[in-house]
Amino acid sequence: MTAPLKHSDPVNVEVALGNRAYDIVIGRGVLASLGERVAALRPGVRTAIVTDRTVAKHWLEPTEASLAASGIPTSRVVVEEGEISKTYAGLEKVSEALIAAKIERNDLVIALGGGVVGDLAGFAAAILRRGVDFVQVPTSLLAQVDSSVGGKTGINSPQGKNLLGAFHQPVLVVADTAVLDTLSPRQFRAGYAEVAKYGVLGDEAFFTWLEKNHSDIFKGGSAREHAIATSCRAKAGIVSRDERETGERALLNLGHTFGHALEAATGFSDRLFHGEGVAIGMTLAAQFSAKLGMIGEADASRVERHLIEAGLPTRLQDIAGFAQEGLADADALMALMAQDKKVTRGKLTFILLEAVGRAVIAKDVEPAPVRDFLKDKLALRA
Repeated sequence: MTAPLKHSDPVNVEVALGNRAYDIVIGRGVLASLGERVAALRPGVRTAIVTDRTVAKHWLEPTEASLAASGIPTSRVVVEEGEISKTYAGLEKVSEALIAAKIERNDLVIALGGGVVGDLAGFAAAILRRGVDFVQVPTSLLAQVDSSVGGKTGINSPQGKNLLGAFHQPVLVVADTAVLDTLSPRQFRAGYAEVAKYGVLGDEAFFTWLEKNHSDIFKGGSAREHAIATSCRAKAGIVSRDERETGERALLNLGHTFGHALEAATGFSDRLFHGEGVAIGMTLAAQFSAKLGMIGEADASRVERHLIEAGLPTRLQDIAGFAQEGLADADALMALMAQDKKVTRGKLTFILLEAVGRAVIAKDVEPAPVRDFLKDKLALRA
């Protein structure tokens, strides 16, 4: 592992996509440089900032000030916080506002927020005038290490998570680690699940480092920047090799087949944040891998133990309102998993483990063993 970054040392991680390559700028206080970076990237550009009400209270004015200091005109589109905005109605609101703001093809949409805002603003940019470029300014840990990188944009359907969307790469990502200080502890923990995921799926040394240093990440020490940069490098490498998820990129969905079904079962509500669903899903994936004899029980327990130490849920019974119909029912969860984007001709695809730090794509998984596994997990005492 490389030495942790100092707070004073911003780092650039390149997403190498040929003439569509872009930088992820990571560091404490880098939001102030947004205007300068945008002006250098697109001289004479106009922008529209899409954000949510909570983020707007803290970071909208500093973002506008940075753009204004570089002579960049901007407008604002403010949506409600949370998955409630990642819908057909939310997409219509943002799209119509961007049209009203006269954002043209040579302008930029700026997504200022967490994963919901990034997905929503990015999708609106992708379809506006058949494609307008956008900049990601992620304000949650989850967005900084995962959703802001790689060009996945979209909204939810009532039938499932992220079933409508487009691959639309940003032209710049500015990840200011100072903005994470305003997150609630629960939001930060939820984002940490995606950090741990990179270690579990492909970097056992990083996972070992996280086991020793996660408390410093939570406290805001220099380990925070190091964890974010390491995560971004891992994702950038995978995206550059498999932009449209025809192969290796599917590994990034570790925990997501289970997790997305749980999010749908809870109505995409604050009963279960996305990262919390990933934490439970990752634990279930490790345990299912052990059940299939792919890894030992000790490895599955190691994954769960670390997530518990980080304050994350790892069991179905940890979800608020667990006993409600549709969540404590294996057949209902199987029906939701059947809507997963990775399903092919009705056969499930799971990301499973051969070791901590080595994930594999398991295609054509028969439903019956999964259903039996879920029934066993649902039967556990709370």
